[in-house]
Amino acid sequence: MIVFIINIFFLLFIIVCGFSLIFSVLSFAPWVPSRGRDLKRIFKLADLKLGQVFYDLGCGNGRMVIYAANNYKVKAVGLEISLPFYLICKLRQALNRRGLIEFKFKNLYKENLAPADVIYFFGMPHVLNEKFCSKLRRELKPGTKIISYAFKLPDWQPKIIDKPSANDLPVYLYET
Repeated sequence: MIVFIINIFFLLFIIVCGFSLIFSVLSFAPWVPSRGRDLKRIFKLADLKLGQVFYDLGCGNGRMVIYAANNYKVKAVGLEISLPFYLICKLRQALNRRGLIEFKFKNLYKENLAPADVIYFFGMPHVLNEKFCSKLRRELKPGTKIISYAFKLPDWQPKIIDKPSANDLPVYLYET
């Protein structure tokens, strides 16, 4: 009987995780991690200072959040809507006690982004739409840096486009 109950809970967990992954793909982006070799370029543009707040929208496995907190001594916040990835983030947070790290199991549209000094995301072009851009314009304070990996924000002028070679993905820096 106990094995049957465990199997039912496991099956429910798998179903919930599956729907969560599908929802995350449809809502902002599938999990495609930023290239490790691009971290230096991304964080050079971010130019994080001690005490600032860094947000990663759709943080996946939490790598960017942990990197920011550990290397720049900032508060780093990751928003993730996919349950499996959120659980991975929480496990990584538990194993990494060096930085000020916070992961939220939350839809980015339900989070107030006003505390952010730097926003990072790797969203797909179809979701970098007026709804998303309007949220950024409405909530971010003047001077907030916005870093988009690989794709441009429509109707925004990037301050910097970092693309050292034809083999590199562009990194766009915007400022409010």
